[in-house]
Amino acid sequence: MPVVVVESPAKAKTINKYLGPDYTVLASYGHVRDLTAKDGSVDPESDFAMRWEVDPDSRKHVRAIAEALKSDDHLILATDPDREGEAISWHLREALASSLKGGKKVERVAFNAITKSAITEAMAHPREIDAALVDAYLARRALDYLVGFTLSPVLWRKLPGAKSAGRVQSVCLRLVVEREMEIEAFRAREYWTVSALMATPRGQTFTARLARLGGKVLRKFDIADATAAEMARPIAGSMSPWAMLTSAQAFLMTPSARTIGIG
Repeated sequence: MPVVVVESPAKAKTINKYLGPDYTVLASYGHVRDLTAKDGSVDPESDFAMRWEVDPDSRKHVRAIAEALKSDDHLILATDPDREGEAISWHLREALASSLKGGKKVERVAFNAITKSAITEAMAHPREIDAALVDAYLARRALDYLVGFTLSPVLWRKLPGAKSAGRVQSVCLRLVVEREMEIEAFRAREYWTVSALMATPRGQTFTARLARLGGKVLRKFDIADATAAEMARPIAGSMSPWAMLTSAQAFLMTPSARTIGIG
């Protein structure tokens, strides 16, 4: 008689009713394992090796599943179809490793609705645990631990009463702070660009920007002031026989950049 494991006891009762007496349906009550509550549970120097332990509140649920497997050789993991559900299935398989010896069969099924047809369809198409989803969960959990374990004590010292530092908020805050420091350190520097309004023989107009001066490619700050821009202006005006020379324009660009136009 296969042992089916779902996450919640309410689901277990409903699914047991649909599957009938030929199945034993039990609940894991959510996650069953977590990282050990001590420094070094995630080791970046050892390919991010992680140390897990069964949660004290989950031990009785894991024991109940292990007990059922003593008389059954088939475990069906039917946790939720999302990343966390896949992780719970993986944790259950790892936590029950000693009970799954001797060639006992382990399968994963997933369904998006608690209906008889959806459950029957899922049972007819079992699969392996999705390693990519498990890896995604492990990466998130490792970041949670490494960021939280490192930054939370600092947060507690600076902001008494704070809970913990999150992997997302902490990085976002750093990005904001670094950008603010760049803004405060910015020093305005004048530079000019020279462009010409051109016209083709067919009368189509376009703007061309001076890119080389004196045989050298122009860099951003090479035309540093109005005098240099005025000296470059005749060159821009002669870039093409199609150049249409009208009044020159100079205007401020961000930050502190000026453009002289020949059009």
